[in-house]
Amino acid sequence: MRAHRLCTAPMMDWSDRHCRFYFRALAPHAVVYTEMVTTAALIHGDAPRHLDFDPAEHPVALQLGGSEPDELAACARLGARWGYDEINLNCGCPSERVQRGAFGACLMAEPELVADCMKAMQDAVPIPVTVKHRLGLDRVEDYGFARRFVETVARRAGCRTFIVHARNAVLKGLSPRDNRAVPRLRHDEVHRLKRDFPELEIVANGGYASLAAVEAALARVDGVMLGRAAYHDSYCLAAIDARLFGTTAPTRAEVVARMHRYAVAEVARGTPLRAIARHLLGLYQGRPGARAWRRMLSDPAALRRDDPELLLAAAARVEG
Repeated sequence: MRAHRLCTAPMMDWSDRHCRFYFRALAPHAVVYTEMVTTAALIHGDAPRHLDFDPAEHPVALQLGGSEPDELAACARLGARWGYDEINLNCGCPSERVQRGAFGACLMAEPELVADCMKAMQDAVPIPVTVKHRLGLDRVEDYGFARRFVETVARRAGCRTFIVHARNAVLKGLSPRDNRAVPRLRHDEVHRLKRDFPELEIVANGGYASLAAVEAALARVDGVMLGRAAYHDSYCLAAIDARLFGTTAPTRAEVVARMHRYAVAEVARGTPLRAIARHLLGLYQGRPGARAWRRMLSDPAALRRDDPELLLAAAARVEG
């Protein structure tokens, strides 16, 4: 199984194929995850629109949302056929829409069902099947709840990789956005899962925003998944990848040049430039000229021209 030392999170409305290509330009070694794709969207919708990706994204994992073993198995087969390197089951999303579908975070209350789902997908595909979950549900902070979930899914389904968001999911009263910040972080309980299950790969997610924090976590768990930090201050992803894997980080100018080449090809295929540019706003976060970069890449009139040269012009303004 591929190691998950560094991963980028599945983020709704953010982790589309353009965002993942950008993350890959920054971090050659990270495992990148799609935003959650529901089984209904793949079975009844436009599967290519949800599943197509650039070969440069490898290693790339498809995150599925669903709770019916047969449907998840069918969608896992689609993912494997499309060339994904991993299938991941979402057991952490707290949105009301997901709750109405009886999947996402509420699945943590049914670890036996999660095990059945995982087993069905594992039997359907030759690639790894992993799970992403929270530490608990609602306001009850009980380590035993997370421990029983991991133990059940590992024992009954043979799952080896657990990506653990170090917060509870509050199903009523908090928005998905608030669920990413209001429930307190409990990294110590994720570390405890690794101590209790040393044979499993435990990947920690939630609140990591610096190289120092990532390195400290990796002394206690097998991997770290970055979400909002990688998106809003995206060059940190390049620095972390380079340090963890002993390589040299690309410069920001090199990242822009690669994204420009990508944008030229995508715009020629009909992709609006704004679909790509919106993900690049955090590249110069904290650097002189960051405001000018964001302003140029957010200018509606400039974006309407769908001219990829905008990326080079904005970088030239910042780089001087």
